[in-house]
Amino acid sequence: MIADPHTTVYRAPVVLPIAAPAIRDGAVAVTDGRISAVGPAAAVTGDEVVEFEGVLTPGLVNAHTHLCFSAYADHYGNGKQFDEWIQDFAPRNAGMTDSDWHDSIHVGVNASLRAGVTGIADVVTPPAALEPLLASGLAGTVYFEAVFIDKLRWEATRADYLAVVEAALAGGGADPLVGISPHTLYTLDRQVGVDLASMARERGLRLHPHLAESLSEDVYVREGTGPFAEMHRGVGAAFELPAIGGCGTSPTTEMDKWGLLGADSHVAHGVHLDADDRAVLRDHGTHVALCPRSNARLDVGEAPVAAYRAEGNPVAVGTDSLASAPDLDIAGELPHLRRIALAQGDSGEGLDRWLVTAATRGGALAMGRDDFGVLAPGARADLAVFDVDTAGDPYSAIVSEGAGSCIATVLTGTLMRHQ
Repeated sequence: MIADPHTTVYRAPVVLPIAAPAIRDGAVAVTDGRISAVGPAAAVTGDEVVEFEGVLTPGLVNAHTHLCFSAYADHYGNGKQFDEWIQDFAPRNAGMTDSDWHDSIHVGVNASLRAGVTGIADVVTPPAALEPLLASGLAGTVYFEAVFIDKLRWEATRADYLAVVEAALAGGGADPLVGISPHTLYTLDRQVGVDLASMARERGLRLHPHLAESLSEDVYVREGTGPFAEMHRGVGAAFELPAIGGCGTSPTTEMDKWGLLGADSHVAHGVHLDADDRAVLRDHGTHVALCPRSNARLDVGEAPVAAYRAEGNPVAVGTDSLASAPDLDIAGELPHLRRIALAQGDSGEGLDRWLVTAATRGGALAMGRDDFGVLAPGARADLAVFDVDTAGDPYSAIVSEGAGSCIATVLTGTLMRHQ
């Protein structure tokens, strides 16, 4: 005999469905890990009622992070600039055991949930980190990374890379899904990037590369010179772009030629993109995951936030890893994005709602999903509650006060309270 499903109703002074107007004195009903109803509290009933103070939102979505590097928080404060900072990963990775990677993942997952983050676009470098992430129950996609691979190395390791992807697909479940992350243009040969794009599309997997994070990347792609070319020479790697003197175009144009852009892909950072580059992304339906605090720590510049908004580029929000961000709290990124947008000439009208939408629904859409990042019947029951002002504009309250204020997280119907 099958028991009748149990319905829990979560009530709050303000509920933000995101895809619909805010609801004062609202409620969300949850049945079997899915949202069964959203509306005024008086109209939503169930078997059990849980009352909260504050603003109830969908779980936040971290659209670009590396939870495997949660153990590398000491890199955040080491003072190194981007070109030097990035070179510290490979030697440290070599000393990590499978157990170390698992522990690091657990730190990142737990910190995310405490911040109300229930969805991720996570880039995974070591194969050992895939298992705990795929078992986390978080929504989104886990992208297995290909990084620092020239043509010769790819010929030797392609079969191993593909075997890891296939094993993850066989062992994964409904969430998170498996994807492919071609790291970026300065750590892959053209042939490798093209092959990775084909590999993903043959299997219906999503792509997530880094794009235009620093000016060093720009000079490497255009001219084949700069610190990244020197880095390759120092380790004896034979990459094509330095050998041919660059391709003479922007990283966005080159990435497009590699086949890494599209509606099945979203890019991280997008700091140094001009109007033509932004148009390319719009034409492809490619989202950009903005990571302002990581960009500030690494001193690589500020993304054109106001232009993205004015021109209609779809955006999401990410933290990057604890190696370049102070925490994994997506709400902590929002005041910085607001400041950047206003400084770049944004009027501010509707900006806070746009930012909160980017931090929820925007992240889900960046991964091709519409069943999380919103409060709607049928969506995953992923919720977050923030102890912020409920008298004024709730979007402004989340942007201004949301960081560090999450008091409860619901992951597919399981409630976690935070002190």
